Amino acid sequence: MSVGEMLKEWRQRRHLSQQDLAFDADVSARHLSFLETGRAQPSRDMLFNLAEHLSIPLRERNALLVAAGFAPAYSDELLGDPGMEAARKAIDFILSGHEPFPALAIDRYWNLVASNKALGLLLEGVDPSLLAPPVNVLRLSLHPLGLAPRIVNFKQWRAHACGGVRKQIDVSGDPILRSLLDEISSYPVPDVQHPVIAADEHNYAGLAVPFRLATSSGMLSFVTTTTVFGTPVSVTLSELAVESFYPADAATAIRLRSSALAAEL
Repeated sequence: MSVGEMLKEWRQRRHLSQQDLAFDADVSARHLSFLETGRAQPSRDMLFNLAEHLSIPLRERNALLVAAGFAPAYSDELLGDPGMEAARKAIDFILSGHEPFPALAIDRYWNLVASNKALGLLLEGVDPSLLAPPVNVLRLSLHPLGLAPRIVNFKQWRAHACGGVRKQIDVSGDPILRSLLDEISSYPVPDVQHPVIAADEHNYAGLAVPFRLATSSGMLSFVTTTTVFGTPVSVTLSELAVESFYPADAATAIRLRSSALAAEL
C-alpha cells in the first residue's frame, strides 16, 4: 500500500473528509488530495503533522514513514532489552506498589508483560495451557478452561472486555485484534450456577464494571482501572497498559490482605 493510500485509509477510519483534515492540519485540501492520490509526495514534517491530527498510533506512524521512504522515528525495543531497563523498573515499581491487590501490565494484544505477586490469587484452577507464554489475559479470563467458570458476572464482564477491544480496533484497525475479538466472543457462557448477588450498593456512576470471582476462600469483587503512559517516544511504551484491581468491598480487601500476610510467614 502506498503512503497516499495509507493516509486516505486513516482519514476515512477517523470519519473525516479531506476538507476537515486539511482545515485541522492547516494544509490545503488540494494538496491533501494530491498526497492521497500519489500526485505529490509528503515531506517528513507533513507526515508527522497529518499523523498527529489523525491520532495514528506510533507503530503505524513508523509504517507510514517507511512507506514514504523515510526511516522510522520511534524505537521499537522489547521491554526486556537493555535500553528499556529504566522503563521496566518503573513498571515493576508501579505493580509492586499496588500490592496486596492484583495488577498487571499488558501489550496491545492483551499479552501479559509483567504482574505483581497478588495476581496469583486469581488464577486458582486455571488450566496450565493458558499460562504458557505468551499469556493472553483476555483468553485467560474468558476461556472455558480459564477464569470463566468462576466469573460470577460472566456475561457482563465479557461484554465489558469485548467493548474495550472494539475501541482498540476503532483506533488501530488492527486485524490481529479483530481475530482476538472474534475468538473471545465465540466462547460459550459457562454452565455454572453461582449464588444470586444482591444489587450493587453503588453503581460506580457508570464508570466501572465490577469483576466478581468465586474462589475457595469466598467471592472476590473488584473494580479495575487501566493506566497508559503519557507522551511515550517508544512504540513499546505507547502500546503498554497497566490494569489495576481495586477491592470493591471490605470483604475482598480483608481476604487479599490476609493472603499477603500469610504468604510472608
